[in-house]
Amino acid sequence: MLPWRRALRALTAALIVAGAATLTPTATAAEPRTATTSEASAASAASSSSGWNDYGCKPSAAHPRPVVLVHGTFGNSVDNWLVLAPYLVKRGYCVFSLDYGQLPHVPFFHGIGPIDKSAEQLDGYVDKVLKATGAKEVDLVGHSQGGLMPRHYLKFLGGADKVNALVGLAPDNHGTTLLGLTKLLPFFPGIEDLLTTATPALADQIAGSPFLTRLNAGGDTVPGVRYTVISTKYDQVVTPYRSQFLNGPNVRNVVVQDLCPVNLAEHVAIGTLDRVAHHEVANALDPAHATPSTCLS
Repeated sequence: MLPWRRALRALTAALIVAGAATLTPTATAAEPRTATTSEASAASAASSSSGWNDYGCKPSAAHPRPVVLVHGTFGNSVDNWLVLAPYLVKRGYCVFSLDYGQLPHVPFFHGIGPIDKSAEQLDGYVDKVLKATGAKEVDLVGHSQGGLMPRHYLKFLGGADKVNALVGLAPDNHGTTLLGLTKLLPFFPGIEDLLTTATPALADQIAGSPFLTRLNAGGDTVPGVRYTVISTKYDQVVTPYRSQFLNGPNVRNVVVQDLCPVNLAEHVAIGTLDRVAHHEVANALDPAHATPSTCLS
């Protein structure tokens, strides 16, 4: 499939979900949706059976900080992490994942509410994890919006005092153009309004949005936090892929093709399945014991 067709499909899918949200009169961005009991139970069972979201877990001396996984737009706390969460658990980490950015009457798809409000949810969740584990800090690992949203928490909500490291898998740190398609939005004001009102997180992630302008003003990073960005040249959602990179002290930007030239991971795979990316996550969480990433990692 040609790259522009992939981008068009991604934008079309976003608009379909946005349209579904607007068809429900009571669905407003200001009222986050709470998961039903059955949904919450299913998510808890799926994750705890694989060893994560275990609130009885106590961090070890080797891995003293719990890891909080932050899903991407339209993702959830289970599906996004079916590979990475068990991978980290097997390496001795206490691993947790949250749902955020819910909208009323929009089941399954999370990460679509206003990003600043989602950051407030992350704030509360980190406090919950710290209280349960007795740890003083957490490490955050996020995919796509999940790598961007925590930066609001770090910069504006006091998160830097509770976070040691932020690892972003294909994060849209400076927004996305969707291969240039977002430049067409001003010519279709109805669609632009739809994105803003029905799926605010999408509007927040467009390059040049007010949210991103405020977030990146004065520098990409905050003192005291280590940052790692793991990207792929074949990202068809966050484009151009180098817009994902951060500038500042304590930053490491990684492209998986620099580690494995034949790696074909794109935006979804780098966050959910790619073993090279996941090995780099482990390296970022424990840099003192990092090992080289190869095509066999």
